[in-house]
Amino acid sequence: MGIDGVSRYGKAALVTMAFDERFAMVLVGSSGKGGATLLRRNYGEAVESLTGGEEHWMAGNFMKYGASEATFGAMTAKDIPVDSNELIALCAPRLTFISYGVPEKGDAKWLDHQGSWMATVDAGRVFKLLGAKGLGVEGDYHTAKMPPVNQGLLDGQLAWRQHDGGHTDAPNMKWFIQWADKWMGRGAQ
Repeated sequence: MGIDGVSRYGKAALVTMAFDERFAMVLVGSSGKGGATLLRRNYGEAVESLTGGEEHWMAGNFMKYGASEATFGAMTAKDIPVDSNELIALCAPRLTFISYGVPEKGDAKWLDHQGSWMATVDAGRVFKLLGAKGLGVEGDYHTAKMPPVNQGLLDGQLAWRQHDGGHTDAPNMKWFIQWADKWMGRGAQ
């Protein structure tokens, strides 16, 4: 059984995959902050935006990281003890495909495609630790070069592909199905 979601449902699909082992695969589309994009990276959508208008998607404890004034003082994303790389890593070694479009076609810049790439690269360490094949990217996730648009990394149980469409995962669905079929033993390996 697999799960798929885009945007806020991409966040939900990723969390579902991370915490419910009944799912064998996930396609996470354009999930942004609170999904596959690093929360502590100072780019794109701010954690304060998530705590001020999207709080129904987060645990109550998350709200304190958007507090400028509170009895415990001010807290920001830098104070969050976990990040999206760890959420992606919780999916390991199960099939995890991270998908984004391009800003020029409507996949907003504030989704922080680069931050999601970085989180996915770093999560690959856990896939490898558990005997699964990651992205095949070596080195520091801070400096790892994101592949060009339409050139995904689809050789491992952890996959990444940025398509040339907008805020949807539809252009990656063909690639996702081929990738999943291969890992489920229904295609050429």
